[in-house]
Amino acid sequence: MSGKPERDPALDVNRRILIIDDSSAIHGDVAKLLTPARSELGPSRDLSVARAAFFGGEEVPTKDHGVFELSSAYSGEKGLTMVARACREERPYALAFVDNRMREGWDGVETVCHLWEADPQLQVVICTAYSDYSWDQTVAALGYTDRLLILKKPFDPVEIRQMASALTEKWNVSRRERELIAHLKRAQAAQSAYA
Repeated sequence: MSGKPERDPALDVNRRILIIDDSSAIHGDVAKLLTPARSELGPSRDLSVARAAFFGGEEVPTKDHGVFELSSAYSGEKGLTMVARACREERPYALAFVDNRMREGWDGVETVCHLWEADPQLQVVICTAYSDYSWDQTVAALGYTDRLLILKKPFDPVEIRQMASALTEKWNVSRRERELIAHLKRAQAAQSAYA
């Protein structure tokens, strides 16, 4: 038994998102869409505690409005460096929004190929305003996978928020499943050793 306490994966929710685009305006737009204004966050915990003390009753829990931790890369190569470092530090990204057409370096499809070599669990949204790749060409390059969505520009704010919420949640559910399977295999191996 290690001296490290076991962490509760349910409490460790990954909402880390990497935006890879060569346009700073796109980074700003996505950040505005995924970062709620202070007024949207609802009452603070301190206010909830004060209300409960003054009026009696229980503290009203504050809502999780899906606050994301955003990072930016302005090229596919820089994005790969960030994804690889995040994996080494055991703080992987759950999702990457990747522009398909960047002026310098790798395009979106090539970037995704490299990202998935570094982190096969990463969920990806390829953002495009052009028809650089048909669906068949994209599948030929990346394979049929449930880790990829394509988003056409101009963005619909609801689509960005929905994709971010759904794909980060999917990443977290998949991680919990992998951890549970690993735990069950360890328990089975321990049980076999005692038999």
